[in-house]
Amino acid sequence: MFATLSDRLAETFKNLRGKGRLSEADIDATAREIRIALLEADVALPVVKDFVAAVKERARGEEVSGALNPAQQVVKIVNDELVTILGGETRRLRYAKTGPTVIMLAGLQGAGKTTLAAKLALWLKEQGKSPLLVACDLQRPNAVQQLQVNGDKVGVPVFAPEAGNGVGDPIGVARASIEEAKRKLYDVVVVDTAGRLGVDSEMMAQAVGIRDAVQPDEVLFVVDAMIGQDALTTAQAFLDGVGYDGVVLTKLDGDARGGAALSIRQVTGRPVMFASSGEKMTDFDVFHPDRMASRILDMGDVMTLIEQAEKAFDQEQALKAAQKLSGQGGEFTLDDFLEQMQQIKKLGSMTKILKMLPGAGQIREQLENFDEREIDRVEAVIRSMTPAERDNPKIIDGSRRARIAKGSGRTVADVNGLVDRFFEARKMMMQMAKGGGFGGVPGMPGMPGMPGMGGPGGGKRAKAKQAQKAKGKGGQRRSGNPAKAAQEAAAAKAKAEEQAANPFGLPAGEDVDYEAAAANLDLPKDFSKFLK
Repeated sequence: MFATLSDRLAETFKNLRGKGRLSEADIDATAREIRIALLEADVALPVVKDFVAAVKERARGEEVSGALNPAQQVVKIVNDELVTILGGETRRLRYAKTGPTVIMLAGLQGAGKTTLAAKLALWLKEQGKSPLLVACDLQRPNAVQQLQVNGDKVGVPVFAPEAGNGVGDPIGVARASIEEAKRKLYDVVVVDTAGRLGVDSEMMAQAVGIRDAVQPDEVLFVVDAMIGQDALTTAQAFLDGVGYDGVVLTKLDGDARGGAALSIRQVTGRPVMFASSGEKMTDFDVFHPDRMASRILDMGDVMTLIEQAEKAFDQEQALKAAQKLSGQGGEFTLDDFLEQMQQIKKLGSMTKILKMLPGAGQIREQLENFDEREIDRVEAVIRSMTPAERDNPKIIDGSRRARIAKGSGRTVADVNGLVDRFFEARKMMMQMAKGGGFGGVPGMPGMPGMPGMGGPGGGKRAKAKQAQKAKGKGGQRRSGNPAKAAQEAAAAKAKAEEQAANPFGLPAGEDVDYEAAAANLDLPKDFSKFLK
């Protein structure tokens, strides 16, 4: 979503590199570029003015003029100001001290409230809570059924006494849900309300009625991050009409410019609390302003990556693999490699994972072209091997590779590439494990020559290595026949001895006339004086 903004800011900072000090003209030019970048990203004009003024004021101060690297100091200032406009600190949910905590969702139709209600319920469940979903959207066709289906997906009960489709009293359903939660000991109630295609008085009145009936601990305004500046108008209308405590941004994985996400906190004064970034029920998390600012500036989001890895990875398997890589628990085999690849798959899209790494913006084009099915193809190749071949890939000769390729539906080149990548990855991971890399948690053994990033051979390096392996010592192929191979080796040895004794390859016993040889050399003019 913030790709264009990230690129523009990166280009701006590149122009500052190498400067020992920043002049007034440099600061003005940088501020102008930042202003253009933010306006192009659809950030609200008042927010842009305040942001640029704050950056200019700090850039003229002592923290930049006294810095050894002024360019890096400017990046730090922009990062700090981005964190400020995104909300500063992470805002957590407030839970009720007694009775069930009531969370009410409000927003326009199409913002993704119903799906988000199920995502929020799943997140609460993972936090150790016992949530109940309440279907109070009785206007939109099949809204109740949609919530019930999503509730089944995440394993959370849905309170839906009315069928909906324009029939029923949403305020009565909301009131009854609190009694239901108390009776069945649910500790969080998530109320899904109706939306409209536009803000109208009837929708506002219904939302106010539900709010007064359930007295929510948190009212969350759900906004589609892709609708641009109109999101701010809607947010302000809801704030004046119903009131809310926090904002939830949906569709952050879209290709819109993302200005609403940067503006909504400053315009409404309400923090962004959650963000939804995909269609899966797990594509939902707490909104961290500092991490979002870091992503915008292409500095990655390693903390989120670590948190996701801790959830998805099997600690016992990770420890076992770490011991093998450090040389304490046997050898790291293709079976272990496959287990690690399967754990990476649990994290979700490889493209999303790699985008969280610092500097990912510089390889955005390769990431967008990354084929997610490549991991499945790697799995097919490994599963086509025998247990002995997985334990010791060194025994995989030409005929075995042909059989594996046929069994997995891949080419021999793909099998060669995988085996080479495995040895390269194992070597790197063993070095990192011994040196303490990744804190002893192996998780990315497929990173060197990543499948799908550079053809079956994993890039030029692996292909060069493969070509070198195809040739024996001295650049010649060796015979597979032991007797013939021994004969060839003896002939090569005799030839080497002869060359050592007579490096110029002259007939045995012939003397060399060095003066005549020097006279016959075709040297450049005046070069002969250096030979005297």
